[in-house]
Amino acid sequence: MTGEEAVAYIHAYGWESHAPGLDRIRKLLRRLGDPQRELKFIHVAGTNGKGSVCACLASVLEAAGYRVGLNTSPHLERFEERIRVNGAEISGEKLGALLDRIRPAAGAMAEHPTEFELITAAAFLHFRQEDCEIVVLETGLGGALDASNVIEVPELAVLTAMGVDHAALLGSTLTEIAAAKAGIIKPGGDVVSRGGCPEADQVFRRVCRERGAALRELDLRRLRVRKRDLEGMALDFGPWEGLTLPLAGTYQAENAALALMALERLGEKGWRISEEAVRQGLAAVRWPGRFEVLGREPLFILDGAHNAHGMRAAVESLKTLAPGRRLVFLMGILADKDVGEMLDLLAPLAKQVLTLRPDSPRAMDPAALCAALAERGVEARVCGSAAEGVAAAKEAAGRQGAVCALGSLYLAGAVRTAYFQS
Repeated sequence: MTGEEAVAYIHAYGWESHAPGLDRIRKLLRRLGDPQRELKFIHVAGTNGKGSVCACLASVLEAAGYRVGLNTSPHLERFEERIRVNGAEISGEKLGALLDRIRPAAGAMAEHPTEFELITAAAFLHFRQEDCEIVVLETGLGGALDASNVIEVPELAVLTAMGVDHAALLGSTLTEIAAAKAGIIKPGGDVVSRGGCPEADQVFRRVCRERGAALRELDLRRLRVRKRDLEGMALDFGPWEGLTLPLAGTYQAENAALALMALERLGEKGWRISEEAVRQGLAAVRWPGRFEVLGREPLFILDGAHNAHGMRAAVESLKTLAPGRRLVFLMGILADKDVGEMLDLLAPLAKQVLTLRPDSPRAMDPAALCAALAERGVEARVCGSAAEGVAAAKEAAGRQGAVCALGSLYLAGAVRTAYFQS
């Protein structure tokens, strides 16, 4: 298969009609020689911040001299972004070759593996072929029944910020959602947690006790942000001082702190991570689509906020980093998100909203989104494409204003591409 054929094959097997569980991925990997058993992992779950924490971990470990695999989702602009080794995306040629190997094994199964299970198998095969010394592995959805949870005890399990998301699948309360995320906690493992959410924290503490896992929770008293602007921030996380992080969102300081605590624990377990590697790796982090500044006149920000927790963080960042500017939003949302709460948070800042349909079958109708905004006294209108939306938003903001595109990661890639092609 070519890379394009491989991606089309993968996308043909959506997960919606399949019962959740690990049986399919276990059977598939067994047919492929269980590549995951030859790899070491940092397994990352949570509601928000997973990708940013993964990016920080991978960058520092690479700076420390390790060969690092990184598996994240969803992608923004190219499918190959999901599978990387030392920052390099898998090539279309290699992806096609992997799927040539996977397809016969998957086709011989009584129940064909899902899209995410195929991606997970391809990633594990690639990381083994590339002799990765450690893999930073992000869950796709939840934890306990996520395909990534087929791995055995990881070097470290990381639990990022918690909030309500994917309620139909994971549960409508923070306790239920935390129980699903806690599935990545393995007996006798090491766990670091963002903490700060009492309902979730109780669950994680209980599960760690029951499974004999060692838990550390982030101590924010160690964190001090020295400077913050649209270029990023300078921060201390004792004992490290004067660290540089080129990620602008105000919420990124805590994501970096969680990654640093995880790296600290890895160092205690024998991984060689010097202070210089921490400094170099953190300063080199790149994670597009998360309060990313695409341009300056007008200020144009792209953010991955896709639920109420993320929207609250984006709003706080806008208040801090773009005060006093006329704010125009370019927005698309998935219909199964907590839309009402997201719009309640956004409405006080919005002068105007231009709506788009994210590239997902779960997308909310843009006209319905306009109607919901109008109920909150916000002027809104539908745009037919990302290119139209980008042009209209820039015009509405004016050179001295600001545009923020947000609402879904399934929208972010199209907006980013349209912006740089305009």
